[in-house]
Amino acid sequence: MALLEVSSIRKAYADTPVLQNVSLHADEGEIISLLGPSGCGKTTLLRIIAGLESADSGRVTFEGQVMDGVPVHRRGFGLMFQDYALFPHRDVMANVAFGLRMQDWPQARIDSRVSEMLELVGLAGYEERRVYDLSGGEQQRVALARSLAPGPRLLMLDEPLGSLDRALREELMNELRAILTGVGVTTLYVTHDQEEAFALADLVIILNQGRIVQQGPPQAVYRRPASPWTARFLGLSNLL
Repeated sequence: MALLEVSSIRKAYADTPVLQNVSLHADEGEIISLLGPSGCGKTTLLRIIAGLESADSGRVTFEGQVMDGVPVHRRGFGLMFQDYALFPHRDVMANVAFGLRMQDWPQARIDSRVSEMLELVGLAGYEERRVYDLSGGEQQRVALARSLAPGPRLLMLDEPLGSLDRALREELMNELRAILTGVGVTTLYVTHDQEEAFALADLVIILNQGRIVQQGPPQAVYRRPASPWTARFLGLSNLL
């Protein structure tokens, strides 16, 4: 049985379909990229899995448990968004420790876990640094450390590198994959950037107009796109 099962999800807003019969599964430790153009439904799918929105029909199951009605804070999932949502008035320590304090961890254990996470993301010794003194890449690392600190059962990242310039994005892509595989957390990674998806993911799922149009390992998807639309989206211009 897969760790995460998403079955026949449908969602519409004002009679406009956003997700149409979307199904996928993720195994333990797998990194899956949800790739597609803006408006294809990938962020809506992520929000439904997280419990931030409800599907019109379909089912989300995690570790064999149906997630319908399970509150967001009881799912044990980690979320990281493009804007990072860091607390600007708090230092790095307080930001990374936020979820741990919400779970009533003892202070000694919090201190140890924060140090461990900052070491993991390459920010050892940054505990007392102010968030607004950090670069964009450093803020991204703090947000990742905060998401990983509680030990989430599933990590969901929505365009986490989208606000960074190209050079920094390329620098962080390989680091991010190394961190995620090192931790071993099952990850759903939403992006519209083909390079990010292919560099990070074990499995790429391409969406268009609310439907999954192709899925598979990155090399297989790139070498054998399933349709002319997919080939063009991947930047392939020679079509036979």
